[in-house]
Amino acid sequence: MTEVDLLRRYPRAKRKIQARNTARTPEAIALSKQYGFDYFDGSRETGYGGYRYDGRWIPIAEDIVAHFGLQPGDRVLDVGCAKGFLVKDLMKVCPGLEAFGVDISEYALMNCEPEVVGRLHLGNAIKLPFPDRSFAAVIAINVLHNLHRAECITAVREVQRLAPGKGYVQVDSYRSEAEKQQFLDWVLTAETHYDPDGWRALFAEAGYTGDYYWTITE
Repeated sequence: MTEVDLLRRYPRAKRKIQARNTARTPEAIALSKQYGFDYFDGSRETGYGGYRYDGRWIPIAEDIVAHFGLQPGDRVLDVGCAKGFLVKDLMKVCPGLEAFGVDISEYALMNCEPEVVGRLHLGNAIKLPFPDRSFAAVIAINVLHNLHRAECITAVREVQRLAPGKGYVQVDSYRSEAEKQQFLDWVLTAETHYDPDGWRALFAEAGYTGDYYWTITE
């Protein structure tokens, strides 16, 4: 396993953590966990506050292609693909790449980018509907922590099954008590969370040999 930040070129804005914490009611959390309109295109209190394509995934797609040495004809899977922004940009930066996605949200798939229609599948990360070793790389960015611990281990094993040693998993984490509190004040959907050592132990338990990194709430 290698710790590598493939989102280092993703634009980061300062989060309004206090405002989110104030609005973080049980009702808001329940709405967000439906992964429907409220989560993607509703208010900031229940999710993204509008999830729209703006090209910000292009540099991340470039780095993913370079990191895994992907070539036209290779198959890559984005687990938790939402509306397919990364799938779209992977194909844009590497013409001929066979990029696909899977997501639990029917709303996201029904509102996906036109370029990825037919490439996105409705499904759960704990049982990915693909054969063993069927992808050159499998990406799971900020999604597996939304599962309970046992399910999270199963999902990591699914990434490993589809692309042994060629996975990339990024999850919520924290390196201090202050960062942990910021995360707890912000989080809506994450069910499993650890510091980096805790995540490494989970990855090892799952038999994961791919790459990984952390999302720190700031």
